[in-house]
Amino acid sequence: MNSSIVWRLLRRNISIAQLAGYAIANLAGLAIVLTALQFYRDVTAVWSDEDSFISRDYIIISQKVSSIGSLLGNSSAGFSEAEIADIESQPWVRRVGRFTTAGFNVSASVDMGGRGMSTALFLESIPDDFIDITPSDWHYTPGKDRTVPIILSKEYLTLYNFGFASSRGLPQVSESMMGMIPIRLSVSGNGSQQWLQARIVGFSSRLNTIAVPEEFMEWANASFADEPASAPSRLIVEVNTPGDPAIAQYLDVHGYESAGDKADNGRAAYFLTIVTAVVMTVGIIISLLAFFILLLSIYLLLQKNRGKLRSLMMLGYTPWSIARHYCIIVAAINAGVLIAAIAVMLIASALWSEPLASIGVTPASPLLSIFTGICIMALITAGNIMAIRRNVKRTFPQPHKP
Repeated sequence: MNSSIVWRLLRRNISIAQLAGYAIANLAGLAIVLTALQFYRDVTAVWSDEDSFISRDYIIISQKVSSIGSLLGNSSAGFSEAEIADIESQPWVRRVGRFTTAGFNVSASVDMGGRGMSTALFLESIPDDFIDITPSDWHYTPGKDRTVPIILSKEYLTLYNFGFASSRGLPQVSESMMGMIPIRLSVSGNGSQQWLQARIVGFSSRLNTIAVPEEFMEWANASFADEPASAPSRLIVEVNTPGDPAIAQYLDVHGYESAGDKADNGRAAYFLTIVTAVVMTVGIIISLLAFFILLLSIYLLLQKNRGKLRSLMMLGYTPWSIARHYCIIVAAINAGVLIAAIAVMLIASALWSEPLASIGVTPASPLLSIFTGICIMALITAGNIMAIRRNVKRTFPQPHKP
């Protein structure tokens, strides 16, 4: 009964326009934050896909080769241990993998449509963690396995089908057909020569090379290489922020270069990250402004009801019994704002999901965005309640008991 009397007394001077302004501003800010977060999560699927135009979590770097060095036959274009350690220490680097080059002669022969072909090859190996595909038969045990598995760059298959095969009247082949073609490898060097069976087990979008397992490369280099293994000429680097300007600056200062157009496409991912962060920051600023608008409204409301509140305090009402009614109003408004912001986010996500699906991107689950909205609104509500209680207690202290 006493509570209802206090509520009827306080609600007479509540400004609906001020509370509506707070609700609209808070809704705008929270909706911007949640929508930007969900859009970012949906679009990040673009560069998590290895075949995507914006997939650039890895870069392959090498030393720049000067014309003078090549004319003089200078082959010292590898990375020293100190240089590799310096690259690993950069803040934008997660980890670094080394390309191991074959130190022996390699040639391959195949039979295509009744026509035999043979060619010299180069082979490389890198740690398995850096390979974007994981075939079940990607392993080699010397003396046990009779077939050497090979991973080929997808670009090489494209060049064969639409370049070499079409001009020579040879049949074009698919990835599955290519894996069924038997290959004979001739490895020689250090006074020895051996023929081995090989088979293409997969095609990589990340690696522009002809890759073999590290176990095979270690065995072959130990058996056929004329000289000790040289320093790696190429490194594959997993980066934290694709397109970070610090990456291009570091490569330029140290005379390194990255393969292909990875840096340019990586800038698109970096730009998207920056834009999303800016949009979310704007939403947070709007929410903070709404928070202070509410505090100002409550402060003005308390000043307007100053006489009534002082009378209630003199009658023995505690500051919390008075502030509780304002807290209930704010909590109810915040709950409505949260529901409306989630609805806006889901509607916006539904609008862009179809265009993303048309390019093969599956939208992310909205559960994380919803959970984020709940956490943000819980923090805002807790801040509102603390500020209301502090304002009431500071403005209307309880009378001292004699």
